[in-house]
Amino acid sequence: MYDVAILGAGPVGIALALLLAQHTARPERILLLANDRPAAGVPPNTPDPRTLALNHGSRVLLEPLNAWPANAADIHTVHVSQKGRLGRTLIQASELHVPRLGSVLTYTDLHASLSQALDHSRVTVRHGPSAHLGPQDQDSITIQQGDQRYQAALAVRADGLPEHAAAAPAEQHAILTLARATLPRLGWAWERFTRSGPLALLPHPAGPAVHAVVWCLPAAEAQRLVHLDDEHFSGELTRHFGTRLGRLEVMGSRRSFPLAPAHAPQLRNGRAIAIGNAAQTLHPVAGQGLNLGLRDAARLAHSLAPWLQAHPLSLDSVLQEYETAREHDRDLTIRLTGLLPRIFSTQTAVVEHACGAGLLALDLLPALRTPLARHLLQGLRA
Repeated sequence: MYDVAILGAGPVGIALALLLAQHTARPERILLLANDRPAAGVPPNTPDPRTLALNHGSRVLLEPLNAWPANAADIHTVHVSQKGRLGRTLIQASELHVPRLGSVLTYTDLHASLSQALDHSRVTVRHGPSAHLGPQDQDSITIQQGDQRYQAALAVRADGLPEHAAAAPAEQHAILTLARATLPRLGWAWERFTRSGPLALLPHPAGPAVHAVVWCLPAAEAQRLVHLDDEHFSGELTRHFGTRLGRLEVMGSRRSFPLAPAHAPQLRNGRAIAIGNAAQTLHPVAGQGLNLGLRDAARLAHSLAPWLQAHPLSLDSVLQEYETAREHDRDLTIRLTGLLPRIFSTQTAVVEHACGAGLLALDLLPALRTPLARHLLQGLRA
């Protein structure tokens, strides 16, 4: 019998396990069930192509866990613009009095550093196929992983899609690749809204001129572009982004991932609760998905701490308190990441001009810009 079983050993699941281990005298009663299958869209035995943008708040969370990787590229300035229209906004670390707005790192490096910290945590880890929830009663819930069955007081789904997420084909895909800029700007991240979807260029730990590319497009257009040769793809990328960084020259392979934003209307089902991607899968605009998931993990660990320490609290009241504490941050982030791609891609001139005016207003008025920047920096923390 375990106190907590965590289904999914991605960054959010491992972070939760490490945080819970700090709050109990028996970390071996925390069970982490790792799914050995590669991530969707990643062929077996190939490096994971995902690049992650973690905000300052996520770094502050991970560093004390000894889970921050050595290789990361800092973001000091974020430039937000709209293709073909006037208006742009700059968000800078100096105006928020932080050393950086965030950092960019590879999924592989982050997972390796989290896994290394996990090896020293005394948390129980089991590897196998995807784990599934089974029946529950007043005292425990059953979790099945392959032929193995486990019992826990609480199960946390930290991987996969939200329950009841639509299985319809994704209308948009995101192309992930790397590109070298001929006129790089150190520490700058770029969010460029186009009629076909947002295009983000992020500094990358591979070098000062290297950028991670996250290019969101209609599915058919993404499939066309991903199969172009390097020269033609580089030309299309430079044309859509513009010449602020000179010419963009693609580096290495390109992968296309379907975008299917979804969120669970309810986080909890008795003794099971969802966090991270299992609670909400976000559009990659503004890079908020993993940051929101890590805030889920941090708050759940905080809520569970007294219960793990055998204080006279019922699990039901603890989980209710967690849901209430996460409501506003989760709702605002879901709405923000859902609205931005839609409003900038209406292909309506009046709306596009209004968006440009909005970007200009954000740039000129710190009173408007700062609350948004603070949310992107650390979210709403209760």
